[in-house]
Amino acid sequence: MRAVAIARRELSSYFYSPVAYVAMMLFLLACGLLFWSDLQPGRPVAMRTLFEWMVWLLVFVIPVLSMGLISQEWASGTIESMMTAPVEESDMVLGKFLGSLLFFIVLLCPTILYVVILAMYGRPDLGPIFTGYLGILLVGALFISIGLFFSSLTKSQIVAAVSSAAMLFAVTIVPWWAGAKALLPTFWRQVVMQMVYFRYTDFSRGVIDSGNLVFFIVTTSVFLFLTVKVMESRRWK
Repeated sequence: MRAVAIARRELSSYFYSPVAYVAMMLFLLACGLLFWSDLQPGRPVAMRTLFEWMVWLLVFVIPVLSMGLISQEWASGTIESMMTAPVEESDMVLGKFLGSLLFFIVLLCPTILYVVILAMYGRPDLGPIFTGYLGILLVGALFISIGLFFSSLTKSQIVAAVSSAAMLFAVTIVPWWAGAKALLPTFWRQVVMQMVYFRYTDFSRGVIDSGNLVFFIVTTSVFLFLTVKVMESRRWK
């Protein structure tokens, strides 16, 4: 399958990018500090605080990881050979998405050490930890699809990163702030409660809601579909 080959190539390219290593280092450093602050005597043996803070970290980390997925191809001119090859736009978009998602999973792997530490000091409830990781994967997939979409719109990686970060900020942090401050009328408060962060918090509590699963899968699919349409429109320009 062509998408698998593209995903493999995309995943390997991350390990040759200094930007990816810097993003990984900063992400893991921040996670380590957050985990340590939550590992205090008298507190429950859990990772809920870390999982909830991960969402905020991903608002800034994912745009850095996804900014060059397609914009770099446009800037370097390699997109032309790819577009003239027998590769469908859907294959290229899916391959880029899967390669970035696989690197995101690699990024999360060191945090499993925190589960080992919790098991050494107590008896953690593995249910909420499992659902927390599931939720983070769904959030990461959605954020990558948004970053991929913005990367397809421009040749500038900086513009792609800033645009996707602004979008993620608008759909994640702004609704959380507005909902927490109770500044909105009841109708709009109910609207923001359907946004990313509030959808994710159920996972961090150990609850798997089918509505939340559908939300993340559908919205991720929508942005991937939009990216394919952008690529199709550019093929004929």
